[in-house]
Amino acid sequence: MKKIVFAIITIILSFACTSELKEAVEGSKGSSKDNQMTYCGETEPGKVARKFAPEFISKKDRNEFGICFSKNGKELFFGIDKNGKAETHYSKWVDGVWSKPEAILIDDVFSFNDPMLSPDENRLYFISDKSLDNSKNKKDYDIWYIEKNDKDWSEPINAGTNINTSSNEYFISFTSENKMYFSSNKEATENNNNNFDIYSSTSSNNKFNTAVKLGANINTNRYEADVFIAPNESYIIFCARRSDGFGRGDLYISFKDEKGNWSPSKNMGETINSKNHE
Repeated sequence: MKKIVFAIITIILSFACTSELKEAVEGSKGSSKDNQMTYCGETEPGKVARKFAPEFISKKDRNEFGICFSKNGKELFFGIDKNGKAETHYSKWVDGVWSKPEAILIDDVFSFNDPMLSPDENRLYFISDKSLDNSKNKKDYDIWYIEKNDKDWSEPINAGTNINTSSNEYFISFTSENKMYFSSNKEATENNNNNFDIYSSTSSNNKFNTAVKLGANINTNRYEADVFIAPNESYIIFCARRSDGFGRGDLYISFKDEKGNWSPSKNMGETINSKNHE
């Protein structure tokens, strides 16, 4: 559990980049003295939110989002915004060095964003406005995935109508039992298009069942999205825009009790949240 949870905590609670990381990107080898390289040049996360891996992951004048680490901490995937279009980038830990991040999902028309590995790590899920008919016409955002094969990854596969709708589906997170949590604005009205809600879907035979909307302790008639679910489903963290918030979008948390009910979600406070968007 610790390694999986780290994937989101590294975004929220992190420290300044080191010169060792910059040297590694330029091709130098790591060593036994470079233990901090395990965290992309960071020490382990603490209680103060700071920019993660400046000039390696977090670059000036560029938006990055949706970072995901493999369970062994040696592969990472993240999205960037490039001229209004999202790409998914990848880096791997080899011989004590993180490789220079490169695009693995990129297109001249469509966006590929919010990468998330499945629990068995055989699939990489993401969102895209890719068309269903292989045309170059954008559609709403759906959840897609690629599968690992012997040499590389498969072509993108749509997650299907039990998950996707004619509206937007955003960001994916999994329990250890392969239960998917994500957000959708399929119930949004024309004058409230930002009314995203959080849904969950169990899986059977590697296919997802009809998604179920979470209750009023999580969802409102405003924005709830960008969800992270604990691997054992004991808590959920998500972004929401509410009157008790500090800014444009804050992180909230809710805990599940023994009966399977979610507690009223609470703002995670100004140590995490700011006047901007978390």
